[in-house]
Amino acid sequence: MDRIDQKILDLLQADATLPIAEIADRVGLSAAPCWRRIKKLEDLGVVRRRVALVDRRKVNVPMTLFVSVRTTRHAHDWVDAFRKLIADVPEIVEAWRLTGDVDYLLRIVVPDIDAYDDVYKRMIERVELADVSSAIAMEELKYTTAVPTTYIGRRSGEG
Repeated sequence: MDRIDQKILDLLQADATLPIAEIADRVGLSAAPCWRRIKKLEDLGVVRRRVALVDRRKVNVPMTLFVSVRTTRHAHDWVDAFRKLIADVPEIVEAWRLTGDVDYLLRIVVPDIDAYDDVYKRMIERVELADVSSAIAMEELKYTTAVPTTYIGRRSGEG
């Protein structure tokens, strides 16, 4: 990948609905080579998919909670059941396995605390959890789905 690919990725991350002709113009290519580059980025899995970002407040899920989960079980059957739970619960919009004292961190979006209580009950009915700790987000200071492209071509550890 080169600087043109980086520019294409930045443009797509900002607005995936941009017409190929406009992207091509902004990166200094004609439409056909630009389309081929985008297709290659998709084929390589760099661009995994193009989606619409929905305003969660406008679809009545304004509350964000960060839920820390600890478990005493790490067997494959438990992990498989937990992964299935995460996949089955649409309110869980992100899930991370961590190092340290917390095993998993979930980001959950719901309309209110009662809806979160329902999600919590569904979780503990399906998998055994040692500890669940929830924090309600008070203010969103930054939210983006864009990843920095400035590291393209750099090896890990390079400054």
